[in-house]
Amino acid sequence: SPNTAVSIAYQAGVLKDFHFADGVIEKIAINLKPNVLMEGKVFRRKVYRIDDDGDKEFDQTAFDSIWPHLRVLARSSPDDKLTLAHGLNQSTLFTDKAACRKLKEKDKIDVFPDRQVVAMTGDGTNDAPALKRADIGFAMGIAGTQIAKDAADIILLDDNFASIVTAAKWGRNVYASIQKFLQFQLTVNISAVTTALVGSFAYAKSPLAAIQLLWVNLLMDALASLALASEPPTEALLKRDPVNRSKSIITRRMWGNMLGQASYQIVVIMFLLFAGPQVFGFEPGHEVERAKNKNSDHYTFIFNAFVWMQLFNEINSRSLEGEINVFRGILRNPLFCGILFTTAVLQVIIVQFGGKAMHVADGGLNGKLWGYSLAFGAVSLPIQQIINVVYAFFNRYYGIWRERRRVMESRRLSTAHIDQT
Repeated sequence: SPNTAVSIAYQAGVLKDFHFADGVIEKIAINLKPNVLMEGKVFRRKVYRIDDDGDKEFDQTAFDSIWPHLRVLARSSPDDKLTLAHGLNQSTLFTDKAACRKLKEKDKIDVFPDRQVVAMTGDGTNDAPALKRADIGFAMGIAGTQIAKDAADIILLDDNFASIVTAAKWGRNVYASIQKFLQFQLTVNISAVTTALVGSFAYAKSPLAAIQLLWVNLLMDALASLALASEPPTEALLKRDPVNRSKSIITRRMWGNMLGQASYQIVVIMFLLFAGPQVFGFEPGHEVERAKNKNSDHYTFIFNAFVWMQLFNEINSRSLEGEINVFRGILRNPLFCGILFTTAVLQVIIVQFGGKAMHVADGGLNGKLWGYSLAFGAVSLPIQQIINVVYAFFNRYYGIWRERRRVMESRRLSTAHIDQT
């Protein structure tokens, strides 16, 4: 019955207090605002019109006036589900900014700023068209028919509706893991390419040897992808807004993180490349390798500092939204901790015992240069906090500037309209 449907929807959080008329206490169907609950026969009567030939014709305009308010469709048929999926997929209400603003101010309804993403559940053969028409179709693994399963995108093996939430959480986690990996990988690419190009232009030799770049590539692709893609999902993922289908996977925040960290790494490497011999007291690497035909402490130091900056930035890359505590939940991911520890141990072995095979100085680096390498890497952590503060500052004042510009443009258009009349 409608009252039962309202009760279930309210307990599940689909219906909120603002969906009911002001001042009412009982959460029953009769107290809902218009179009929040609708029976199937009423819904069909409103969204279909009879054309001149006496045939039913879908009315998208009428549907767009209903679906933002609609939360419960009681006593509905499989055809009603197909109508919902079709109408939502075809809706362009999000392009009507005035209508969206009115829904937001009057009814507290936010319209997703792009084509609606439709998920549909079903278990019967008659549900197959709706499951196929929806962006994501969920079929029941136990009670569902084979035709419904074939039409669906995801099958709930336990027939538990709560599993949809689990699927959404894991889906968002996969998306976030890809973003974390891209954030880390592109940062390494920017700094590695810049280092190789500048060294080649300045001394006709890259400070990072080919075998070292292969190790960096292994660190960047295989090991980092395993580490960052193994983050377990958290409840906080469900609190984020849905991602617009037309939105770039690399957000402005990610660009800020990547460019900030890459800039710091490039500054450090350029300092070590051009001023390192005078500051730390060793011979320039290009002279040693050209005149003495042996691997230099200078370029070994640059390679070591470069890798440690990547390892510490791998921890930063776990955060996408400017979180202060980049270590939060790190112990819940033993694979990440294991890969990070293994990579660090391998880096020590490569630098100290790699020799000619890894194009590092014989005997490795002394304790002083190791301390500086680790320090340069560790500074990546406070650098990330500085990036967060700078980004928040510019983002805030950019928002204020954009709002002022919008108000001025509105005034200009209003003035032009008055002048024309």
